[in-house]
Amino acid sequence: MNYFLTEEQQMIQETAREIAQKIIKPVALEYDEKNEFPWDVQKKIADAGLFGVYISEEYGGMVPEGCMGIMNLVVAVEELSKQCGGISLCLAATALGTIPIILCGNEEQKKKYLPKLCSGEALWGFGLTEPNAGSDAANSATTAVLDGDEWIINGRKIFITNGNEADYCILIAATDKSKAHRGLSAFIVELDNPGFSVGTLEDKLGIRGSSTAELVFEDCRIPKENLLGVEGKGFKVALTTLDGGRIGIASQALGIARAAIEDATAYAKERVQFGKPIAKLQAIQWMLADLSTHYEAARLLTHRAAYLKDQGQPFGKEAAMAKLMAAETAMKSATQGIQILGGYGYTTDYPLERYFRDAKITEIYEGTSEVMRLVIATNILN
Repeated sequence: MNYFLTEEQQMIQETAREIAQKIIKPVALEYDEKNEFPWDVQKKIADAGLFGVYISEEYGGMVPEGCMGIMNLVVAVEELSKQCGGISLCLAATALGTIPIILCGNEEQKKKYLPKLCSGEALWGFGLTEPNAGSDAANSATTAVLDGDEWIINGRKIFITNGNEADYCILIAATDKSKAHRGLSAFIVELDNPGFSVGTLEDKLGIRGSSTAELVFEDCRIPKENLLGVEGKGFKVALTTLDGGRIGIASQALGIARAAIEDATAYAKERVQFGKPIAKLQAIQWMLADLSTHYEAARLLTHRAAYLKDQGQPFGKEAAMAKLMAAETAMKSATQGIQILGGYGYTTDYPLERYFRDAKITEIYEGTSEVMRLVIATNILN
């Protein structure tokens, strides 16, 4: 069911589905095993125009001027994630790194950076997390000090998606540490600047077709004009970005959940025990019924959050609800999918074990499930 998608959104969905089936599916396991970034796949995603699905036409994207295209991004990310949650993450993480420019950037910044994104020339990251600033994002130790016409940046960011491949990133750094979160600012950083280096490359449980890296800044100088928005408003930039990013992670989780449910359903129809397909057993039927219901509910929540954001309406609570529901549905779908396959589900002969490994991160990044419950409760009680 297309849930009232526009004709253009259905075309984006079909394009992403074709890429996922023909290009990602045959190589997903290979990139997972190699823990390698899929440059060839990302080029084909870019050539298909999917990096511009949420960007305004005036900057080379697909969205009419003055509109947002988060629903476009949602349908693309879900389809790509159905074949590989890691490979799809490059698009979702690049969106996370560029939506702040759409929301807070000046016209010069938009014209300089967004067309390169739409054409696939540049990948982005979002530099927020630090060793002592995870869920407590306001506790940033990275600093930016103005020196004439340049900002000097020192510090390090960890667990940055696309970190080893990104050309640019949005960086949150303290410009006045005495003001705590009110002293944080956001910057556009070109990652070929002297003073920048890539540190640790993480060897992860899942999403291994995506790189996760440490970004190190040692007296890294960037132009004064690369301040994004207003000095001291970086924490607001970060929170607004995370609210939108949660919709993208919900979309990733939806794709993983759908893959697990469909694979488990197909297996249950074919696997014969006690003289009949196990799909005839009530225990299996109820598992599949519950998983399918949770998936549909999560998808509706995700589409609702995307719709509200595209309409310029408040969406923070809905984004948290969507991510919470979709992430937990993905994890449950992968877990019970393995259970339905039994011993086969625990082997690499079937992709359920990869779905299981990929699903777990959706309950952690862009805000853990516990933080999502906190965000939802805060919105309800205030």
